[in-house]
Amino acid sequence: MAGGETITYGGQSVSLAPPWPRIPMKDAIVQAVGAGILPPGLERSMLDDDGALQTWIAGAGLNAGKDELAAVLRKSNTHGARVGALFDHGGEKALPVDRPAFVTEYPAETSPLSRRNDADPTKVDRFELFIVGREHANAFSELNDPADQRRRFQSQVDAKAQGAEETMDYDEDYCRALEYGLPPTAGEGIGIDRLVMLLCDQPSIRDVILFPLMRPERE
Repeated sequence: MAGGETITYGGQSVSLAPPWPRIPMKDAIVQAVGAGILPPGLERSMLDDDGALQTWIAGAGLNAGKDELAAVLRKSNTHGARVGALFDHGGEKALPVDRPAFVTEYPAETSPLSRRNDADPTKVDRFELFIVGREHANAFSELNDPADQRRRFQSQVDAKAQGAEETMDYDEDYCRALEYGLPPTAGEGIGIDRLVMLLCDQPSIRDVILFPLMRPERE
């Protein structure tokens, strides 16, 4: 990069010049439909109507196959979880690869520790940064309502009981701590290894990882 705003990763030119687009999660899913990554027939409004969304999923056979998306959809017990699954397995692939992009408007069901948005409580105040189609950062405002946190943890427990794999355990100690008060708090986590991969044009995290257990021993 040498002081410029453009890098090359895997033969792809990537502009880091601002502004970086902000893409709502549901818009990314619609883009995936338009790009042929997900089956046709999904309208943007259907992503706000769980009945219509489930009808489209069933009609497209997305929950009937043997692939990972079908398995996740069969275990998804909420509207937000279904939207999250479609993004993880379709929408991500429709994100720009020639520039970074922020993905916003995450469903509350996919973000058990994030504060609900004041204007739309079905969403949370959270974004993720994607570069070359890969997540590089995750940021959100911390949920500081103990009653809401207990409901979110219980939803995670219920989802796990139905077969969901990526769930959190119920943490009553944390909920009790919230009762004593948590001021407005936010944070961001950045994947340093992925950032090094990007800047060094390396396709595998094994080539940049600092911990030798993930790297093959030399003969």
